[in-house]
Amino acid sequence: MKKITKAVFPVAGLGSRFLPATKAQPKEMLPIVDKPLIQYAVEEAVEAGITEMIFITGRNKRAIEDHFDKAYELESELEAAGKVKLLETIRHVVPKHINCVYVRQAEPLGLGHAVLLAKPLVGDEPFAVLLADDFMDVEPGQKNVMAQMTAMYEREGKSLLAVQDVPRPETRQYGIVSGSAYGDRLELLSGIVEKPAPEDAPSTLAVVGRYVLTPAIFERLENIGTGAGGEIQLTDAISALLQQEQILAYRYQGQRFDCGSKLGYLKAAVAMGFKHKEVGSGFAQFLQEFAIQHDLAQAAQPKGPATVTPLKPTGTSHASPSAGSTEKQPVAASSVM
Repeated sequence: MKKITKAVFPVAGLGSRFLPATKAQPKEMLPIVDKPLIQYAVEEAVEAGITEMIFITGRNKRAIEDHFDKAYELESELEAAGKVKLLETIRHVVPKHINCVYVRQAEPLGLGHAVLLAKPLVGDEPFAVLLADDFMDVEPGQKNVMAQMTAMYEREGKSLLAVQDVPRPETRQYGIVSGSAYGDRLELLSGIVEKPAPEDAPSTLAVVGRYVLTPAIFERLENIGTGAGGEIQLTDAISALLQQEQILAYRYQGQRFDCGSKLGYLKAAVAMGFKHKEVGSGFAQFLQEFAIQHDLAQAAQPKGPATVTPLKPTGTSHASPSAGSTEKQPVAASSVM
């Protein structure tokens, strides 16, 4: 069985949901504490044993190339200033044995088109696809999500899609799969549909931004034509590939943060802030004090139509509200994760 040694990173998107922050910088360069999203994704691939990183870029994405390139002037200044720790940090943004290649996507023709552009570099090999917007976190000592998937591919020899259950109203935001139980955390796909309406979704099992694909996907991408939004959809190619080979859905172990949304990005920043060895304890203390100061338990209550709180009967100041009362009771703050 061939090992997965190549990974494709589609990074040509405009990041319009984060404007104006992304007006002059790629959304993949937005930092989670002190590292950009794309670096976390590359580190995940490196830890999975992948050695060739293929970035599908677009206009105004040069910052990604610069980030993974050698910075002679900066290194010289840090060395002259005796800032050894910082110097080592930037020298190891990407290990020396890792090869980074960049391909320009001239038109925004979709995720499937971005993956297809990697064909000359991938060749006749299985490969990984990582979407940096989907920030994946795992517990200490646990394999990262891509390492889980490459190990699973070496065992099963089939294309793999990372999946998670989502609330049914959110199915319109994802590719949704249907299938049958195949093994621990695995399902054998019988179908996949792009962003179905909740009432039409075959399940609530959603594909998220990690894939391991066989090279047969390229032929499907070349022949499916455009789909939703006038773009070449990777989901459509996967659906076509199902006619040729078996594909597995993998319920990964870990926590996903949708950093394509502002709320998901903030959640990821908080989660990683807690874990950061330099600022974690101070950040946790700040959040505790902030929660008390701003009464977040009260603020977390659902905001509905205004209600009138009934007066308590005289002489019963300590009585609990009656069953028919509309008085709202305090609730604990929900988890930031």
